[in-house]
Amino acid sequence: MLYHVTLVDRTFQVRVSPEGVEIDGRLVETDLARLEGTLLKGLRVDSASHHVVAYHLARGRWDLNISGYPLEVEVVDDRTRAIRELTGAAAAGAGPKPVVAPMPGLVVKVDVSAGDAVEPGEGVVIVEAMKMENELKAEAGGVVARVHVRAGDTVDKGQVLVDFESPEVGEDD
Repeated sequence: MLYHVTLVDRTFQVRVSPEGVEIDGRLVETDLARLEGTLLKGLRVDSASHHVVAYHLARGRWDLNISGYPLEVEVVDDRTRAIRELTGAAAAGAGPKPVVAPMPGLVVKVDVSAGDAVEPGEGVVIVEAMKMENELKAEAGGVVARVHVRAGDTVDKGQVLVDFESPEVGEDD
């Protein structure tokens, strides 16, 4: 099976088959093991070992923490990618961008809940960093799909705090 994996601003082709795993056409040695009783997995790619925690967000989007480094990743199989290209969905993206922590800090207040409709520029979370409160705002309008934090949580730079979905087309208010 061929997957397109997007990390930050780069997309890799990952082929998983009985022969092994290829990344951009290069065969790599891999091993993935779950650590019993935890969400933690041990991942080995060639000679590099990593600790991984993965949370499935929605529609091929994953929130990963790899050896302490938070990342949001999109994983799309070849068929889904082809359908997106045919329908123009790839250009539209996966809906409104999530709100992420711009720096490490402490969540002071969460102003939204799952299911809430938000307008562009509306404040959704307040994070304290370096003794200053920072109001984080939605970039676009949408509906809150999931809130990943609550007041009192510490967050890392780049950590997803709130996910959105596009409002239903033709939905009545």
